[in-house]
Amino acid sequence: MTTPYDHLDAWIDAHFDEEVRFLQALVQVPTDTPPGNNAPHAERTAELLQAFGYAAERHAVPEAAVRDAGLQSITNLIVRRPFGAGGRTVALNAHGDVVPPGEGWQHDPYGGEIDDGRLYGRAAAVSKSDFATYTFATRAVEALQAAGMPLKGAVELHFTYDEEFGGELGPGWLLSQGLTRPDLLVAAGFSYQVVTAHNGCLQMEVTVHGKMAHAAIPHTGVDALQGATAILNALYHQNTLYRQVRSGVSGIDHPYLNVGRIEGGTNTNVVPGKVVLKLDRRMIPEEDPVAVEATIRQVIADAAASVPGIQVEIRRLLLARALTPLPGNAPLVEALQRHGEAVFGEPIPTSGTPLYTDVRLYCEHGIPAVIYGAGPRTVFESNAKRADEHLVLEDLRRATKVVARMLADLLR
Repeated sequence: MTTPYDHLDAWIDAHFDEEVRFLQALVQVPTDTPPGNNAPHAERTAELLQAFGYAAERHAVPEAAVRDAGLQSITNLIVRRPFGAGGRTVALNAHGDVVPPGEGWQHDPYGGEIDDGRLYGRAAAVSKSDFATYTFATRAVEALQAAGMPLKGAVELHFTYDEEFGGELGPGWLLSQGLTRPDLLVAAGFSYQVVTAHNGCLQMEVTVHGKMAHAAIPHTGVDALQGATAILNALYHQNTLYRQVRSGVSGIDHPYLNVGRIEGGTNTNVVPGKVVLKLDRRMIPEEDPVAVEATIRQVIADAAASVPGIQVEIRRLLLARALTPLPGNAPLVEALQRHGEAVFGEPIPTSGTPLYTDVRLYCEHGIPAVIYGAGPRTVFESNAKRADEHLVLEDLRRATKVVARMLADLLR
């Protein structure tokens, strides 16, 4: 006997080549962030969605807010697909912005090339893949309704462009402006697990001021790099302490700190008068962000005080709070686990992730949310944020089926 799930699976199989072409078209429009000129990708996405009969609402973030965030342009998209009066609104969110490709690629980072069952390109796995997953899952459910299945409620597609810089101008903007208020939310993630918790993230800029001088008479200056070195050593020492703090959330280990960027000096024969450090502190769900930031500021101040003549400015760049499960996410978790096991042929666990994501913003607005999508078993495996990022196409097919089945359950 044919079931509604069989109908969904068959529709996705019949339209899978079209889904792959849709993803290729998305990968072929760069969304490198920085510089963050992402409005052109939103326009291209809206054009592609129009071909499916979807009128994408374009919500441009004001230029001043975008510029203050260090970006160039952001247009977030919402597609609203009602299925019948009453019922729940389920939103599906994926982000289009991504870090620049960097070096070492064997495939064109904007080519969308297919090789040995994998689609290559920057953001192919994280998370333009889920533009495709969510769009074609919604279309499959439309086909199920057209075949006679009574459904109620609505699906919203949220395609946003500020995940790399914290999400406040992506989902945060849509929510704060009252443009959406779904009952449940699924955001781009991984096809082998349902993520219900993630780390928080604190990013800070530390400017170390000394006094420039000619290298032939260094005693007339104050070496900012020596001050920065003392601060770096103190910060990295914190990682030895963080490893002793363990999270109780599966998939999350311990806090850690990374200094990802260092700038300073003017020439080899000049004592550097200024050095700028940018650090990233990942916080486990059990930590208090206020206490974490206060501790780091004190560590920096103490280290700077050990180098005479050094002055320090500290600026917070980002505070992304950790995601913890909200009551009410059970329908999402149960449906994704049940259908994930049926489609993938293996148990689909719930877990946390050391990443931080836009999902926290929905939960901060009281919207139960989980992370699930076509991404890889691990970020490392897909080369996300590295050369030759790719997506296994069979995972895209199967994740689309899981999401479509979940939507059908929640809209019945």
